[in-house]
Amino acid sequence: MNFCSHCGQPVRFAIPEGDDRPRFLCDACGTIHYQNPRIVAGTLPVSGSRVLLCRRAISPRKGYWTLPAGFMENGETTVEAAARETREEAMAEVALQPLYTMINLPHIDQVFMIFRAELAGDFGPGPESLEVALFEEHEIPWDALAFPTIERTLHHFFADRRQGDFVLHVSDITPEDRERYFGSA
Repeated sequence: MNFCSHCGQPVRFAIPEGDDRPRFLCDACGTIHYQNPRIVAGTLPVSGSRVLLCRRAISPRKGYWTLPAGFMENGETTVEAAARETREEAMAEVALQPLYTMINLPHIDQVFMIFRAELAGDFGPGPESLEVALFEEHEIPWDALAFPTIERTLHHFFADRRQGDFVLHVSDITPEDRERYFGSA
């Protein structure tokens, strides 16, 4: 950030009085510009014993498989965002179930929230998906999943399904985890 979005004057990056971390500060109008994590909301749609995945038509990770999920918009709840992203990416309606995974990615300022969901009807590729398909556990394209959050969520799901008990999974993905998944760049 170079200029204040309130008055247009230059900003500086410093720790405001009474705070403990640097922020963009505007000395002209006194505005402190807070930058907060972005929430990614989505679903884990299930139909019978199969899970719905979308093959990404956009970067990052174009061509790789993911659950329908994306950035939450202002003015919507996490549940609304998860349902909207499922409609946009998989042209699918779902009956939402409880929050299933919440994964913190502090190194990229994101929180990933996936809700379990029951697929209700038809589906197809939306504008951000090349294709959408249902997969049994043994059919999951494990080597072609787009993100570590997706792999972790799916592993939890299949393990919980075998045990017959779905619990909320809260975890973190660190840069080291990411490097293990994607390799060093």
